[in-house]
Amino acid sequence: QVQLVESGGGLVQPGGSLRLSCVASGNIFVIYDMGWYRQAPGKQRELVATITSSGSTNYDNSVKGRFTISRDNEKNTMYLQMNSLKPEDTAVYYCNADLVDLRPRIRRGYWGQGTQVTVSS
Repeated sequence: QVQLVESGGGLVQPGGSLRLSCVASGNIFVIYDMGWYRQAPGKQRELVATITSSGSTNYDNSVKGRFTISRDNEKNTMYLQMNSLKPEDTAVYYCNADLVDLRPRIRRGYWGQGTQVTVSS
């Protein structure tokens, strides 16, 4: 069984910073792309940033220059460093991983349970 667990969310003032983590565990054979998504109340889930297994990154325009995605392949962990946070960044942040499990070696996407980020004074 594969699990993705996010942590690091919380309440922060505008202009502040947070660092999110996502740990993938369980019967994992290989992890391909990973990504962060977010969903604000009343809105659809949207892409924040993605990172390939080799470290290539992609960002939504709304977070470019403020957020940095990274990963540690040995630890099956992905991070999102969020700086200069704005109230409009308030959302539940979800991690996603495209991976193959050990058995029965099926490739599919997995989601974490989400972590709340609130930016407010």
